[in-house]
Amino acid sequence: MTIEIEVKFIANDAAVLNVPLWLAAWPHQHHEGVKLTNIYFETVDHQLRRWDMGLRIRGFGDSYEMTLKAKGDSIGGLHQRAEYNVPLSQPRLELSLFPGDIWPENTDVMALQQQLNPLFSTHFVREKWVISYQQSEIEVALDRGEVVAGDLSEVLHEIELELKHGERKDLMAFAAELARYDGLRLGSLSKAARGYALAQGNPEYSLRPLPLLAVKNKARVEEGMQAALQLGLAQWQYHEELWLRGDPEALVEIKKALSLVREALALFGALVPRKASAGLRQQLTVLENILCDTPLTASDICFSAAWLQPQIALTDWLVSKRWLMFLNEKDRAGLQGSFKRFADIMLSRIAANLRETFENVQQPGQYQDKLMRLHRQLLAVHLLGGIYEAEAVRCWLERWQLLARTIEVLQQQLLKARSREALQQAPFWKHSGQ
Repeated sequence: MTIEIEVKFIANDAAVLNVPLWLAAWPHQHHEGVKLTNIYFETVDHQLRRWDMGLRIRGFGDSYEMTLKAKGDSIGGLHQRAEYNVPLSQPRLELSLFPGDIWPENTDVMALQQQLNPLFSTHFVREKWVISYQQSEIEVALDRGEVVAGDLSEVLHEIELELKHGERKDLMAFAAELARYDGLRLGSLSKAARGYALAQGNPEYSLRPLPLLAVKNKARVEEGMQAALQLGLAQWQYHEELWLRGDPEALVEIKKALSLVREALALFGALVPRKASAGLRQQLTVLENILCDTPLTASDICFSAAWLQPQIALTDWLVSKRWLMFLNEKDRAGLQGSFKRFADIMLSRIAANLRETFENVQQPGQYQDKLMRLHRQLLAVHLLGGIYEAEAVRCWLERWQLLARTIEVLQQQLLKARSREALQQAPFWKHSGQ
């Protein structure tokens, strides 16, 4: 078994041509392109997918290799998962060659093998460079080809950075080096995920409403912060795919996701000083200005350095816990405290802020000035409310969301009533201070 640690990029046509020029800046060994064919297997009921496993046979020349990728972690474009590789003399599944303990308990391996059939395949030329960077060795693979499932196919232009030897921080730093160039975007979806989508007929994706943040029971404050930022990044990348597929409404959700990231940083700002995220916030500002002021296409923006750099920075901030070096002992202890207790305190402060903002509004025109603050506070409630009874949180949010919509459509005669209804709600959290 090996632990595969890699960053995946999707490249446009210009970037594919420029990759050799970019990589020439570092000491490297180049390997000519090799044709690879991968056949992915699955059961009719997608059992492997439900186990978060991927199974393939790779053919290159007269050689074959069977690979099982087990459940792992994925943040942004960084993928970390266990990988098992077995050489084969012919392209035929032999699951018994894998270690027996990799399967879920009570799995009948032979029965599973009988249920497996080819689902989709990938065909590409892989060109490789082994880069010496800082204290590490990083393999850069450029894949050019296609993913095929039945009569459907999709172009494949990927760049994978895999840590062969050294430190993960060097891998992320090298990814940031490449992020300075236009033509790349993070590949949040693996080849397997894209193949599964094609096998299902490449279904239409719909906008994904912002959910209440899910955190584990008895989560620490730090875990809540990490989950909040990961939610923002996931919403951003999900709607990036939709925007590139031609859905203009996805841009609204992307802007909301960027605001969610900012609100998460502000929400935990009492424990993590602003200087810890200064670089990330600066990159977010650059991107937000572009989205507001520049009439570019989705493809122009999503394959730009201005788009990629904050995604890389946020991914690195999360996986490397960059905030730790800026904390004193008191702040470190605070991050290890109860997220539930933290949420109770912060929700009380949000309620007090909303009361101060809307309780004494006299003129209808004053509501419009307070709309942005209201949106920010509601984002914060989404990040804090997931540990409470969901229906109670949704009901509380609905009254404030109704006020926000009333302000947006300028229904001035209803503003007072909507504001009063929202303010009179009982808290769904404890330690409300009332």
